[in-house]
Amino acid sequence: MFKTIFGKMLVIFISILIFSFSVTGMMLYIFLGNFVLGEKQDALKQSGDRINSLLKIYIENPENPAARLLFERILESYSSNTNSYVWIVDKNGYIAFAQPELPDIVKERLKSENGYVKLPDDRQYKKVMQGVQDNIREIGDFYGLFKDTGISWLTVEKPFKNTNSQGKEEVIAAVYLHTPIPELHKARTSVFKLFIIAVFISVFISILLVYIFSLKITSPLKEIRNASKIIAGGEFQKRLDIKSNDEIGELASSFNHMASALQNLEEMRRGFIANVSHELRTPMTSIRGFIEGILDGTIPAERHRDYLNIVKDETNRLNRLVNDLLDLARMEAGEVVLNYKEFDINELIRRCIIKLENLIVQKGLQFEASFEEEGMMVYADPDAIERVIINLVHNAVKFTPEGGKIKINTQNHKGKIYVSVKDSGIGISKEELELIWERFYKSDKSRGGDKTGTGLGLAIVKNIMNEHKQEIWVDSEQGEGTEFTFTLESLKK
Repeated sequence: MFKTIFGKMLVIFISILIFSFSVTGMMLYIFLGNFVLGEKQDALKQSGDRINSLLKIYIENPENPAARLLFERILESYSSNTNSYVWIVDKNGYIAFAQPELPDIVKERLKSENGYVKLPDDRQYKKVMQGVQDNIREIGDFYGLFKDTGISWLTVEKPFKNTNSQGKEEVIAAVYLHTPIPELHKARTSVFKLFIIAVFISVFISILLVYIFSLKITSPLKEIRNASKIIAGGEFQKRLDIKSNDEIGELASSFNHMASALQNLEEMRRGFIANVSHELRTPMTSIRGFIEGILDGTIPAERHRDYLNIVKDETNRLNRLVNDLLDLARMEAGEVVLNYKEFDINELIRRCIIKLENLIVQKGLQFEASFEEEGMMVYADPDAIERVIINLVHNAVKFTPEGGKIKINTQNHKGKIYVSVKDSGIGISKEELELIWERFYKSDKSRGGDKTGTGLGLAIVKNIMNEHKQEIWVDSEQGEGTEFTFTLESLKK
């Protein structure tokens, strides 16, 4: 049970409930005890005050039998109403009145002198007879008097004062009210029983609610677990249909996003393997065929040089492909460290054009360079940016027909240098514009004119610009040419 979320939630929740109810029950038990005891003590005090008033009336007619009988009946009534023993004790400890009759086990401890019953211990009456306190409370066996009863008692003592012949008040007696403590505990126990019943009902309902709410949590988690097993088996098409606005919903959304990313990664991996296999197989097949033709005599000796030059070109193509793959892999792995420098982008463009001058002249292309300012300083890696420019210009030369035009332009706008390479070539369809940045992608039209390309140039260009945290985009229409534009961080002179 402890291995499941429901089991853990149930144990934790029940533990919290038990701890909370235990503390609450203990506080309630103590509070009820003090409350009931305090209420009973107040009731006894009020009864004692009334008995004191009636005792004063009785003392004025002590020899009247009817008055004595009436007083005894009144004491009996108060005793019954308060569930207590009511005594009237004089200052010497003699019990003048006792309602109801004392239990035998209590009588045995009382002293009998001259036919009167007296309290056996001075501590049982000396303190109240001093008249210092209006109310004295005792809890226990009342100095051993109720010891044999086996229970604790609450005793309230109220001194009775009368005016003597000199006009001074003095304590001549005291009212005692004794009530057994267990009687008080009955009320507390009754309330506490209701509390215990409420606790059990709460625990039962809590377990039911925990079970219901845990299902709402564990059900989607189980669905996520099962889906993860399916994806781990290589089926990346699995998706979760969990609609929730809480953390579970966010987890499901993240899971679906992860599954999509894994599916795309798997498709890219398969495509990458297929493309690499294709790009490697084609030149290797040509190389093998030509070498076999030379070795078995199919190709005449006078043509050996021509076919060996073709083998050389294919070998160079393989070398470029491997180098580009290694470069792209390092870029995507974040292993390429850019060497940022301040340099003039216009001067770098001039050097790139000089390197490609032979290609431009051979195709009879018109080339135009337009610089907004003579010198435009940027902050970037010059070697990486040179590779970008050469790649873009080389593509423009490759796909622009003879007699066409290529234009390169730089301008400064809001702290950025915009570099654009525009040609009047065959253009790119709208459907292919987003695909040209992928590895090994070649449009159908470009395949005929791109026998030496690896299909990795624009992917490398895109990664270089991403590493610089700059943008690059393309605008093109079929038959009207293509324009690549990228940005660089500008530096003021």
